[in-house]
Amino acid sequence: MIRHNRLLFGGILALAVCLNGCAATPAADPSAPALAEERAPIDLDAIEPSTVQGVIHITGSSTVYPVTAAAAMAFAEEGSPADVEVKSTGTGGGFRRFCTYPDEEVDVVGASRSISEQEQADCIANNHEPVEFRIGVDALAVVVNRSNDFVQSLSTAQLAQIFTGQAQTWADVDPSWPAEPIALFSPGTDSGTFDYFVEEVLDANSDPLLAAPNALLSESDVALAQGITDNPYAIGYFGYAYYQENQDSLKLLAIDAGDGEVEATAETVADGSYPLARPLYIYSSVQILQERPHVAVFINYYLTHAEEFVTEVGYFPTPQETIAAAQQNLRETVN
Repeated sequence: MIRHNRLLFGGILALAVCLNGCAATPAADPSAPALAEERAPIDLDAIEPSTVQGVIHITGSSTVYPVTAAAAMAFAEEGSPADVEVKSTGTGGGFRRFCTYPDEEVDVVGASRSISEQEQADCIANNHEPVEFRIGVDALAVVVNRSNDFVQSLSTAQLAQIFTGQAQTWADVDPSWPAEPIALFSPGTDSGTFDYFVEEVLDANSDPLLAAPNALLSESDVALAQGITDNPYAIGYFGYAYYQENQDSLKLLAIDAGDGEVEATAETVADGSYPLARPLYIYSSVQILQERPHVAVFINYYLTHAEEFVTEVGYFPTPQETIAAAQQNLRETVN
């Protein structure tokens, strides 16, 4: 059974942040050997970044990637000699490396959805009992080209019509709109963002989107944003941070899930009225946290400053009591 904080609700873009050289993992991990061998209690809050060394391999969600990259950079700037490698492979790709292929060097997975039952079973079968930490909230951004002056909002029914290929032109959605072909841009099937959108908007059926001739799928949110920027009749979706980064060339649409049009803002995410808000996570395992204390220290640092990192890159903070419970869960796991 997955261990997690009960307060938590339930192509490949090869980006990497390599701090201090990304040295190969040594045969004997140099980080706090006495703690790892003796399993003495670890006072996570008392350990300063400058005392933490070792290699930390992080992969997974492109949505969570910029938050984790910010945490890794800040950890280095506070003096840690640790080599923290952050890659973006999509949530599904991250869980496969973490759960299914035990020879892969993965300590932490970023995820824009919770771990699936099958992924959890694969993890446990490979001696990785997963531990979940919620680090923030994303408002899924549905965007069009900035020059688009006819679409201001869409209902979830219209989104489904568009992303299943039922509407081939904008006029098919609304006769008053141009009869121009719609260009679709979607995260790829390894993405937790894809999974979330299919579940929430397409009634859990991805087949029509995958078969749509006018759809481009990519694990790179940067590539998706660029594709929409280059096409005045394009539409796509991805994490809110990528809209923030590209808002000079993209326009955010309000979404109507049946209770009226709602735009993604800090207020509508906090009060739950924006219909496409979702939690963001990082995962590790009991075994890694106990055997590699420097990973636990980094995660505690990450959680301590999660609100700062999340808001810095353009997402929304999770309640402080949720973060506090996650840190307590980490302490109990380690000790």
